[in-house]
Amino acid sequence: MTAIPTQHGYVGRPVPRVEDAALLTGSARYADDLPVKPGTLHAAILRSPHAHAELLGIDTAAARTVPGVAAVITGEEAKRFSSPFLVGVKAPMEHWCLAVDRVRYVGEPVAVVLADSRYVAEDALDRIGARYRPLPPVMTFDQAFDAASEPLHPALGSNLVNRRDFTYGDVDGAFAAANWRVSVEVEFPRNSCTPMECFVVLADFDAAEGGYEVLSNFSGPFAVHPVMARALKVPGSKLRLKSPPHSGGSFGNKQAVFPYIVLMGVCARATGRPVKWVEDRLEHLMAATSATARRMALEAAVAADGRVLALRMEQTEDCGAYLRAPEPASLYRNHGNLTGAYDIPTLSVVNRIVLTNKTPTGLNRGFGGGQLYYGLERLMHRVAVELGLDPLDVIRRNLVPAAAMPHATASGGSLDSGDFHACLEEAVERGDLEGLKAKRDAARAEGRLYGIGYAAVVEPSVSNMGYITTVLTAEERRKAGPKNGAQASATVAVDPTGGVSVSVESVPQGQGHRTVLAQVAADVFGLPMEQITVVTDFDTAKDAWSIAAGNYSSRFAGAVAGTAHLAATRLRDRMARLAAPQLNVAAEELVFAGGKVFAAGNPDNALSFSRVAAAGHWSPGTLPDGQEAALRETVFWTPEPLKAPTDADHINSSACYGFIIDFCGVEVDRDTGRVRIDRYVTMHDAGRILNPLLAEGQIQGGFAHAVGAALYEEYAYGDDGRFLSGTFADYLVPTACEVPVPVILHRESPSPVTPLGAKGVGEGNCMSTPVCLANAVADALGVETVTLPLTPHRVAALIHGEEPPRPAGSTAPARPAAATGKPGGRGLTGEGSRAVPATPEQVWAILLDPKELAALLPGCEALDLVGPNAYRAEVVVGVGPVRGRYVAEVALSDLDPPNSLTLSGSGSSALGTGRGSGHVTLERHGDGTLVTYRYTAEVGGKVAAVGGRMLDSAARLIIGQFFDKLIARAGGPEAVPERPSLLARLLRLLGIRP
Repeated sequence: MTAIPTQHGYVGRPVPRVEDAALLTGSARYADDLPVKPGTLHAAILRSPHAHAELLGIDTAAARTVPGVAAVITGEEAKRFSSPFLVGVKAPMEHWCLAVDRVRYVGEPVAVVLADSRYVAEDALDRIGARYRPLPPVMTFDQAFDAASEPLHPALGSNLVNRRDFTYGDVDGAFAAANWRVSVEVEFPRNSCTPMECFVVLADFDAAEGGYEVLSNFSGPFAVHPVMARALKVPGSKLRLKSPPHSGGSFGNKQAVFPYIVLMGVCARATGRPVKWVEDRLEHLMAATSATARRMALEAAVAADGRVLALRMEQTEDCGAYLRAPEPASLYRNHGNLTGAYDIPTLSVVNRIVLTNKTPTGLNRGFGGGQLYYGLERLMHRVAVELGLDPLDVIRRNLVPAAAMPHATASGGSLDSGDFHACLEEAVERGDLEGLKAKRDAARAEGRLYGIGYAAVVEPSVSNMGYITTVLTAEERRKAGPKNGAQASATVAVDPTGGVSVSVESVPQGQGHRTVLAQVAADVFGLPMEQITVVTDFDTAKDAWSIAAGNYSSRFAGAVAGTAHLAATRLRDRMARLAAPQLNVAAEELVFAGGKVFAAGNPDNALSFSRVAAAGHWSPGTLPDGQEAALRETVFWTPEPLKAPTDADHINSSACYGFIIDFCGVEVDRDTGRVRIDRYVTMHDAGRILNPLLAEGQIQGGFAHAVGAALYEEYAYGDDGRFLSGTFADYLVPTACEVPVPVILHRESPSPVTPLGAKGVGEGNCMSTPVCLANAVADALGVETVTLPLTPHRVAALIHGEEPPRPAGSTAPARPAAATGKPGGRGLTGEGSRAVPATPEQVWAILLDPKELAALLPGCEALDLVGPNAYRAEVVVGVGPVRGRYVAEVALSDLDPPNSLTLSGSGSSALGTGRGSGHVTLERHGDGTLVTYRYTAEVGGKVAAVGGRMLDSAARLIIGQFFDKLIARAGGPEAVPERPSLLARLLRLLGIRP
């Protein structure tokens, strides 16, 4: 039998997304939109303000007395109702869903308040008293390797979790015979993908059944499902995990919701009531997950013409405070394609995994690829520079030739198809590289800084579940049992009216699953797309799935859509066998097209599709003997080439590999260091393209993410581990204004591995663009080393050198200035002066009167005298999205009446810690007093995480309010309640308030 030829059907056509109507009209149903069960409690999480500290105790008594609070959950309940999470390597470390003995990163969950509303729960957090003993933090690669550093996990003895050495071929011989040796050392920083929707969990415990039911926007891989079930101390069948119909993006990040699924499960079991938790943006940036930071040292053995004969590679991965599932996936996902798109026959690799006091890492769009190619493509650029060759010629001479496909890489990968050279030449011609070179030459002739960068990478897709076991030795793998494959599942069903439904085990996160699956099924059955229904929510208790299920590693087009095609084809073939006797023709001669089933040689000999579909429902007794009713078909499929690692550590880590060749032109502002992308060309071979419109959208989205990683986005930490970029004021995500539209080119070489010939396309530019832009900046400046993100101050330092320190004795600007990296947290300094219409003696009397001082301090609700010029204060402070009650000790010292004094204080709350001091001088000025102040302050925890820009603005606002009140109390005019200034309105919009 045959179906309508796909080249004349939907697959391969730019069909508009069917998902968009619900999204644009507001009828989409996200996790937070779904109804909750009666009696549901709402959760707020108390998080650690310290990067590294022993947890000495938690006093929850006051929080439990807040009206509306049902319970406060701590590590005691976590230890009672759960177990530590499994670790990807054999190492003595424990990671619980709540801290039980010590905290290891800012934002680690310490306790959970459960209340009738989220508002009550948040208020009750202020009433929890957590006691810590700070420990020295480990924040850098060097500190992680330092034997003198405090081990994050004492039983481990150090912060080096794992090391594995790999050798493929005679590397030493190749280096001995090489004409050149070229090396680079690079670091790829942490960044994240910041989906619009943060984590959501709704959890319930059924005491009668002894099982959990959880709805969450978890994206997979479902290999983490057994990890969650084990942590909750139940078999997998007792953890029913459901997903909502819509998701506000993931890009890998939604994998990291799984510890909170366990945490909310513990809360539901401890309270006997359903629990709901919705993550806010500050929590997400501070504590959800991020891409791994990687340090790489690479050395190439190079022939005189630029061919790379061998490669030595050292990779060190910073996975944060815990090696959390599925890590070390980021380090090993690309093990089969460590040599990228190049024919490099010999290779040696050293992989190390270290821990630091930062958020645990996880999947992030292109996970592991951006890190790998940043090192490899910077190395290829250096080969060209040091040998005096054209960078593009070096790429050409090293690319795997088309005749070698499928190509076996040194480390065991199998590049399945493609003509890399043809892609390159087509990109050069259609992308007008010669015109770009002419533009560069003209700019340089005018004295402008202009450079061209290149990157050539393979994009792996459909990950082999066995790649992660390469972190184990062959002996350890034999003991653990083989792991391999990339099993996907899909179910296709027909109803009595001829409607077709499709469900798959990949939860959509915005890619267009409904559109593509409808295209695939419509072509198989010869139906209009409108007759295909794609079910997008998911339920592990009802739907077909395996541990490889999920939305990750660009597996949708190749594995998931391909499996849906197989299921639809098998169901269609069964329908054909049922229809054949009625049409008196062989089943193989039937055609499905135009809503009918007919004989290929006689289109009038036909039945409607709906009639054939109805037979199995309405008249199963009329079916031919031995024939099943054609109602539903479920298919599980895994790519044949995906085997377990060999004893020699060869691994084909992905089923198929696309190819990307990028080049770009950038101009660097000589004065400011700002990088402007002038032109960007990206050529993709992603196998067969199922929907060009969606493929282009995926490429543009990946490119936007990559521009952020290359030029803007930076996870900033202080030396003491304080997280300093917890809002979009400091974690700079590019908008449409900062992201140019790239020139997107395609060339198709269908994969022989996947059912539809498709490969992945959604992650590629996250792998290729950061290094392409870095190479362009290096070319523009003529420098050897560049560091991501390429922010103006970093690039300006490459042009002009580091900014010298302020000369001794110079005057600081009369405004607070945020500083990072200071011990104790986010540092603030500032100075200024205000005129007060009262004598110095009068001002002095006001400052030393406890009642007057309480009235002057913004947010002060109580001020009690506890000693000579010493006070205990309760102050409510809000900055941006955080607000809390501080208990502070305030003291006046260095008293020189009525000339000067020092006001100092320190405080703590659920938001973290703060301390500071300010020196105030009073100088007679006409009939009044000139009050001059100079202060320093340090804050930690959630307040520090809101970022320097908000803190800077908040400090100025609070100081301004202090002086406004002082002027009013000294007899001056009160602040006029006029229309707020533009600055005030902006601050109010940002949520900055006393």
